[in-house]
Formats: sequence, structure tokens, C-alpha cells
Amino acid sequence: MPPIVPLGDTAALVHLPDEAAAGRFAAAARGGDIPGRLDVVQAYVSVAVFFDPHILSYARAADWLCRLDVKSVPATAAGRSFVIPCCYEFGPDLERVAEHTKLTPEEVIVRHAAAEYTVYAIGFCPGFPYLGYLPPELSGVPRLPTPRPRVEPGSVGLTGRQTGLYPLARPGGWNLIGRTPLEMVNLADGYFPLRTGDRVRFRRIDRGEYERLNGRRLEDGRSGCA
Repeated sequence: MPPIVPLGDTAALVHLPDEAAAGRFAAAARGGDIPGRLDVVQAYVSVAVFFDPHILSYARAADWLCRLDVKSVPATAAGRSFVIPCCYEFGPDLERVAEHTKLTPEEVIVRHAAAEYTVYAIGFCPGFPYLGYLPPELSGVPRLPTPRPRVEPGSVGLTGRQTGLYPLARPGGWNLIGRTPLEMVNLADGYFPLRTGDRVRFRRIDRGEYERLNGRRLEDGRSGCA
């Protein structure tokens, strides 16, 4: 069992050997039954378990985590599968990515849409999924020299080994290669469909389908929209 350390006075932090191990550990922690557990947050190879200190002490939380039956959690149980439509015609940095990777814009699109990605972390802004990992041919593209003051909701970007999706309007420096018409986050409704461990594929669509799907929500399953 990896060492468990305090994270402030309301969480316990565990570092795992790799992302797959962290995903299984997080799935086991979410499925376990213990009063006072508030949330389980995976970030690549670490898992933080937050608890109410008035109900659950750190010592009890750590002991419970040590006893989790992680080996019984299959690798595929860590997440659900989503298909997210993406219109690559809304890709202002597609040419920049193509130039850096020595591919044509069409080859960039084909490779990006062909891969399956795992949500390894959520952060930066509510619901922003850090998806990994890009195919080797698309990896290594640096961020923009100057971040954009505003990135439109639904924008799909990439940098380094990661791709991601801006669920809300925010400043951002990732290379934008497309946009989904789906609503990915709704703060008022508490709607956050993606979580760590989920698997994501992007489905290429044209502007016509973008307009037809605009404003719909992501759902679990093959269609990718409600």
C-alpha cells in the first residue's frame, strides 16, 4: 500500500505508481461505504479523499483507505465512456498544430479523432477535463506565446501530451483545433458529466450538425448528446 499523508485537516492524499493504479484506487474509494467521506479527487497519479473531520478523523480515514480492496476493481471499472462531437472547422490554431507536427490539417484531425482519451484530472476551471494522452504524432506542441483573453465554451485544445475542452468561457493558451456544440457544464444545475477515469472520444461533425446539436447536453453512451 502506498503511503497515505494528510492534505490539510480535511483530506488524505495517496500517490500511486501510475495513472491506471490511481484510477482503480479512486474507483475503490468512491465505492467504499464510510460515514463522513465527502469527495474523492484523482489527479493523474494521486488521489485525495476529502472528509468531514467532525464525523471522520484522519486516523480512521487513513485506516479505511489502507483496507480498500483495490485489487478487486477491474481496470475498466474506473470510468464511463463518452463520445463528444467536435467541429474542427472551429479550429483557429489547426494550421499552427499542423506546422509544428509536420502533418496536414486533415491528418491532425484524423489522428485527434481516432484516439481514445482518459480524464486524468479536472481543474483550471469548473469541469475542465485534462485528457491524455495524445498520439505521439500530435504531442509536443507548445502553448500559444500569448494566451487568448477569452476562449469560447466548448473549445477543444491541445498542448504537450494532453488535449482538453473549455466548458466555460475563460482565458487560455492551449492550441484550439475545434469546438463541441454540447453544454459540458452548468454551474446553476450542478451539471458536471465528466469525472476522472472516464474515457472520451471525439466524433468529427460539420457546421450543420454543430448547429443542430448546439446547446444539448452530454450523456453517457454512444451518441454523446441528449
